[in-house]
Amino acid sequence: MANRGPSYGLSREVQQKIDRQYDPELEQVLVRWILAQCGGDVAQPAPGRDGFQQWLKDGTVLCRLINSLHPRGQGPPAWGLAGKNMACVQRTLMNLGSLAVAKGDGLFVGDPNWFPKKSQENRRVFSEDKLKEGQSVIGLQMGTNRGASQAGMTGYGMPRQIL
Repeated sequence: MANRGPSYGLSREVQQKIDRQYDPELEQVLVRWILAQCGGDVAQPAPGRDGFQQWLKDGTVLCRLINSLHPRGQGPPAWGLAGKNMACVQRTLMNLGSLAVAKGDGLFVGDPNWFPKKSQENRRVFSEDKLKEGQSVIGLQMGTNRGASQAGMTGYGMPRQIL
């Protein structure tokens, strides 16, 4: 934001905390991965945080990235309007969340340890005795029924009975 002046007080502390959390090495890893995944037809971003963010906000790079993760002919259409691609950005983020490493179809280029993997199924087998034991336990997690009565309530519109 070019028109924003210096920040003071709490705003400055918050901005410094955000600046400390930014990792330029992770930015370079992500740029290398996106370029490797998309091939040579994607331009490099300008150096620095602002250049990287503008490169991603454009939306065209994200469309090419998600198209490279889909098999041929199944990807979403690529858009070409720079700066007007919020639909592309949203669609890319939704698709990346469900698709990144979990599919294992060979379209992913790079280190598979960059993203978290989906959890594996861990089925439990209990004996009949254990299941019967669990039915006899009074579950306190369900709470109590005290205070849930309608004693003393009157119907809507009825006058109050004062004796």
